Amino acid sequence: MDYQNGFDEQQYRGRLNRRFLSGILVGCFVALFISAAVCIGYLLTLNVATVQNEVSGSTVLSEDILSKINKIEAVIDTNFYKTDVTTEDKANGLYKGLMESLDDPYSVYYTEEELTELMNDTEGIYYGIGAYVSMDQTMALPRISGVMEGSPAEEAQLQTDDIIYEVNKESTQGLELSEVVSLIKGEEGTTVHLTLLRGSDLEEIEVDVMRAKVSVPTVKTEVMEDGIGYLQITEFDEVTPDQFTEGMAELRANNIEGLIIDLRSNPGGSLTAVCDIARQLLPKGTIVYTVDREGNREDYTCDGTHEIDIPVVVLVNKYSASASEILSGAIKDYGIGTLVGTTTYGKGIVQRIFDLKDGTAIKLTVSNYYTPNGSDIHGVGIEPDVEVEFDADAYAEDKTDNQLNKAIEVLKESMSEEEEKAG
Repeated sequence: MDYQNGFDEQQYRGRLNRRFLSGILVGCFVALFISAAVCIGYLLTLNVATVQNEVSGSTVLSEDILSKINKIEAVIDTNFYKTDVTTEDKANGLYKGLMESLDDPYSVYYTEEELTELMNDTEGIYYGIGAYVSMDQTMALPRISGVMEGSPAEEAQLQTDDIIYEVNKESTQGLELSEVVSLIKGEEGTTVHLTLLRGSDLEEIEVDVMRAKVSVPTVKTEVMEDGIGYLQITEFDEVTPDQFTEGMAELRANNIEGLIIDLRSNPGGSLTAVCDIARQLLPKGTIVYTVDREGNREDYTCDGTHEIDIPVVVLVNKYSASASEILSGAIKDYGIGTLVGTTTYGKGIVQRIFDLKDGTAIKLTVSNYYTPNGSDIHGVGIEPDVEVEFDADAYAEDKTDNQLNKAIEVLKESMSEEEEKAG
C-alpha cells in the first residue's frame, strides 16, 4: 500500500489486469525533471574525469569472448528481421551491456547524444513540459512530484502525485525513468499526449501538453505569515547555489524569524552545489564524507561563518534523495533544524562521470557517503523527527498541504521557545 500517494495497490493491480484483458496497453507517467542529478534521477556528482590509456590490458575481451561476439553478430546480420541496425547501434549495446553487468542502476554508458543531453540538463535547461518526476518505488511507476510555475505542465493542469498511465498511447510500464523521460521530451512546439491516473480513485484523465524550452527554477521562496520564510529546493544544479543565495537574501530582507526548507521530491544533484548551500547554513565541521573501495576518506567541510541563526524545519519525503539527504542529514546531525515528513529515499552512494575522449562517457559509482555523525543511509534513508504522511486527496481537492502545515506548526513552537530564551 502506498499511503503517501493515497493509492490502493490491490485496486490498482486489478485495474491493470482489466486493461490487459481488454487489450489496452498499460503504463504510467513521467515528466521532465532532469537535473544534475537525474537522467534516471539521483546523480550525486557531476565531476568529469578523463579515462587515460591504462585499459589496454583489459581481461574482458579475450579471444574466446571476441569470437563469440563475432558469431552472435553474424547470426544477427543473417537472421534478424530488421535490416536497419547499424554497427554503431550494436557497439553501443555492447558498451551499455558491460555497464549493466555491474548490477548498479546508477552506473551507465552515455552515447555522444546522451552525454550532451545530460550536460545540458545539468545546466538547468531542457525541452519538455516542466514537471518534476520521481519513480514510485511501491508501484514501480513514475509519478509527478512537482509542477514548475509558468510551465506547459501547469497550463495543462497536471498535479503533484499524478501517475501517467500512457505516453502517446504507449505503455510505459516496466521502463526506466530515463526511458520514459525520453518519450515525454521532444522538440519545442510539439505536443505529447498523456494519460493520467489521479487521486485515490485513480480517475483517468487524458491531456495534451505542448513542449517548450524550460529553464529550471530550482529555488522558490515565499514570505509566509508570522515571520516564516519558505524556501523550496527542487534539485541541486549548477545554478542552485546562486539561486539559494538570492532567495535567502530576499527572505532575510523581509526579517524572517524562522525558515522552512522544502526538500520533498528533490532527487539530488551536484555534490558541489549541495555543499555550497550547506556552507550557508551549517556550523563549523564536516558536511559529508565519502569512502571509496580502498577505504580512502574525503571530507567536505564548512567553516561555520554563515551558520543559520533562526529556527529551521526541513520537509522531506521518500523521494528526497542523494544530495537532499546530504543536506537534511547534516542539519539533523548538527541539531540546527527539525525534519518533518516521511523517511527519505536512501541513496548514499556517489557517482562520477568519466570522459572517454570520443564524445562519450560513463557514469560510475565510486564511493559511499556518510553524514557528519557517520551514518550510512544507503538503502535506509533518514527518518524525520516528526513523521507526517502526505494527504494527496486533500491536496488534489483544495491544495491543502498537510505536511507543510505541520512544518509551520513545528516551526512556530521553535520560534516561541527562542523568544522565551531571549526574553
